[in-house]
Amino acid sequence: MRTTYFFILLLFTFSSCIVSKKKFDDMLAQKVKAEGDLSDRNKELDKANGSLQDLAETLKKMQQDTANLNVTYRANQKKLASLNKEYEQLNGNYKNLLTNSGKLNRDVAQQRDQLLAIQDNLEKTRKQNDSLSYSLQEREKKVKELETIMANKDKAVQNLKNKISNALLNFKENDLTVKVKNGKVYVSLAEQLLFGSGSIDVDAKGVGALQQLAKALKDQKDIQVMIEGHTDNVPISKKSTYMNDNWDLSVMRATSITKILTGAGLSPNQITAAGKGEYAPLAPNDNAQNKQKNRRTEIIVTPNLDELFKILEAN
Repeated sequence: MRTTYFFILLLFTFSSCIVSKKKFDDMLAQKVKAEGDLSDRNKELDKANGSLQDLAETLKKMQQDTANLNVTYRANQKKLASLNKEYEQLNGNYKNLLTNSGKLNRDVAQQRDQLLAIQDNLEKTRKQNDSLSYSLQEREKKVKELETIMANKDKAVQNLKNKISNALLNFKENDLTVKVKNGKVYVSLAEQLLFGSGSIDVDAKGVGALQQLAKALKDQKDIQVMIEGHTDNVPISKKSTYMNDNWDLSVMRATSITKILTGAGLSPNQITAAGKGEYAPLAPNDNAQNKQKNRRTEIIVTPNLDELFKILEAN
């Protein structure tokens, strides 16, 4: 529905035809629904980030608990060895006393009571140690499982970043950058690579870059792609019925890019188009160089975190 809306939006932006009020209202309603869908996507993303943070905190706590259990386990091992040594000594004394005369019976009884008490303590300590050993093994197993999944996730993200970087090697560094941040791959494309000033039509060079990116991503079925349009704070020079400000411009640019990516093979189910206008700048809009940095499109590639969420829920 969003794709249809923006197609009609673009059509009417560059058309001199008069739009009926009913059609305009229908288009406006679709826009509101699209904004609601975008809000839901953002909430899901925030929830995923929160869950990922919870997982990291859970892993940290389990690592600390494991370290504490290791300390307790080693202390009990020493205690068990000491008790075994004491037991052997008392048992030897007990046997010696049995061979002595009757005058030692009182000492024998006292030693026997002490021996029984030590045996009881020894058994309790042994059971506690066995329990701690099992608990330690289970915790170490869970920690290793979490560490493996986290490492695999980081490796998958890095591999994805490398794949995207390799696909875009023939473009200049000041035209685009690829980096990893917060477990996602960010592809930042400068305005000069994609659009003319105030335009929503991607030029030929930009189309080539986007097609190469789509080729690198279209077989990745376990990712989600967010297209974010950004502008500087300079008001648009030409307003129309459907484009009144930088926010509209950023959304329509994101939609133009989305259509090129889906046309090049990326699944529409994996893409969300969004615009942030001038409200997420990289630098203050106080000079021409900073404004140029802020006029950009960010393509944010997020790996599927379902496996991580399952582990988090299980723990």
